[in-house]
Parts: sequence; C-alpha cells; structure tokens
Amino acid sequence: MDTETPLFPLRSVLFPGGQLPLRIFEPRYLDMVQRCQARGQPFGVVALTSGDEVRRRDGAGFRAEAFHDIGTLAHIERFERAQPGLIEIRARGMQRFRLLDSRCLSHGLWVGRLEPLADDVAVAVPEDLEAAALQLQDLLAGWAQRDAADSLPVQPPYHWDDAGWLANRWAELLPMPVEERQRLMALDNPLLRLELVVDRLDAIRRPASP
Repeated sequence: MDTETPLFPLRSVLFPGGQLPLRIFEPRYLDMVQRCQARGQPFGVVALTSGDEVRRRDGAGFRAEAFHDIGTLAHIERFERAQPGLIEIRARGMQRFRLLDSRCLSHGLWVGRLEPLADDVAVAVPEDLEAAALQLQDLLAGWAQRDAADSLPVQPPYHWDDAGWLANRWAELLPMPVEERQRLMALDNPLLRLELVVDRLDAIRRPASP
C-alpha cells in the first residue's frame, strides 16, 4: 500500500478474526479511532518489542517504542464515548500485513506503509485434532452460562472445522509469552499453527509427573 495506515502498538497480539476491546484515552489514539470510525477505515495492530502502550517521558523526550513488522489490521465494530476524554471500542482482527516502513508523527502516532499478507488457506481440521474444537466449544458453553454473549472472547461467525480459525482462537486464549503468540500469528501454515497450539494445550492439560 502506498498510503500510510495508523498503527496501534500493544503488549498483545491480534489474530485475524479475533476480538480487541480497547479503552482509549491518549490524545494520539483518541483522534485516530475517531477518524477511523468516521471513515470506516482500519488501523494496524503491532506487538511491541520495547517501550510501553502508554507514551512515557524519558528526559526531555519520550521513551522509544519498537514493534514487530508483522501485524493485523483491526476494524472497529463497536464505538462508545464512555465519558469526555475516554472512548471504548471493540475491533475485530482482519488481514495480516508486513510493515514496509513506519514513522512517528509529532504527536506520537505511528503510521506505516503496509504490504498485505495472504489470508490462511482453508484447511479442514484433521481427525486427530478435532478434540481441540470440541474442547473450545465446551469452554465457550461454560462462559456463556455466566457472561453476556457479546462479551465472550470468541465471537461468531464460528468456523469449527477450519484449522486456521481454530488455531487462532486457541492461540488467543492459551497462556503464553507475547513473543510466542507473535510467532504463531506470523506463521503462514495454518495446520502447523494448529498443531503447535494443540501441543501446548495438551501440555497444559497433562497431569504433572510425581
């Protein structure tokens, strides 16, 4: 893309199809999300490698921020002005991208030129991995009994038989370092991503040796 897209560096990873709730209060992002909402345009989410989500002073300037070059576009689905100076949004992950270059504007907002990455190829969940779909359905059913449907971390449309979609949902939920989550998101092979996620899921569920 020749045009520049606004970026939102976070201490988390957004996967395609994933949910991203945010409370916006920094001026650089208040302006950004209002513009994106008004124009129906996405912003790019990238995982931080250094620096903080909130801009912090460092001497006469600000602490440096750095982030991965592969991220995910986010489209705002819910927009609410909670109070003056505070906007709450929920965005959904869309297409992955690679950053070709980026720059920081005078008020702290990052923008960059993006190269779209191909969507996951549709791959059916193999029979030996189908238990992961059933386990996620059970988990979601348990949450649904106590929480409002629109607050659940996994939202429709559901694609229980798609390896990439299933891998992404588990990768969002399982406890793991941000760097590992980033590596999974950046993988182009959805079946390999699902296999790695199921390995971690099995390790968590496996009883510890005495």
